[in-house]
Amino acid sequence: MAAYTITIENTGESYRCADHRSVLEGMEALGRKGIPVGCRGGGCGVCKVQITQGSYARRVMSRAHVSAAEEASGCVLSCRVKPTSDLRLRVVGPLTKTVCGPRADAPTPTRNPQPTP
Repeated sequence: MAAYTITIENTGESYRCADHRSVLEGMEALGRKGIPVGCRGGGCGVCKVQITQGSYARRVMSRAHVSAAEEASGCVLSCRVKPTSDLRLRVVGPLTKTVCGPRADAPTPTRNPQPTP
């Protein structure tokens, strides 16, 4: 059984993933975070990532979440791909802001003090 290093470019985090696990399962098995987790079966699209480097085996993905053009550019659902080499990926799913924190150029949130009675 082979294992490969998966690097999440958004956070710089890396983890090892066995070749029999999906990229998402490998992350969860180690108790790591970085890729948003949804249904784990390809139905919700939450775990969408773009593979920027490396090779993988893929299973069928819903066109409701990954178009043919997106898939051709490396966008996949991390629950539907297994690594066949070390991978680098970027989270592109709807929860990217939650995973990566606020953008550096985002305004600092202010708190509205509660009026005193």
